[in-house]
Amino acid sequence: MADKKNEGFQSGAGLIRYFEEEEIRGPALDPKLVIYIAILIAVIVELLKIFFPISSL
Repeated sequence: MADKKNEGFQSGAGLIRYFEEEEIRGPALDPKLVIYIAILIAVIVELLKIFFPISSL
């Protein structure tokens, strides 16, 4: 029969390996900062369209 202690240890070891692989490999940005940057870029693009219009053919 299988020993109950071995089953718990194996499943725990799998979780430990899973969480060790999940590392942050880039800059951690606040989600609000990403939204603010997107809004700022949209405003800049709209202002550029007003001040530097492109005439269509």
